[in-house]
Amino acid sequence: MSDANRIEALEFKVAHLERALQELSDVMYRQQREIDGMLDLNRQLRNQVEQLETKKIEQQKQVA
Repeated sequence: MSDANRIEALEFKVAHLERALQELSDVMYRQQREIDGMLDLNRQLRNQVEQLETKKIEQQKQVA
């Protein structure tokens, strides 16, 4: 294999690796946004549960 052919093969591989890297980067970005959204939702749900628990405790105190 000549040097020109080797260089061409390497350039071809690099181009494919760059494209694959960009695709993986895009996937990671989207996944991180989804994770951030789920973490926010989790915080909201925990706050709602805490509020409900507090309300339940207050109602139990009023009944007692």
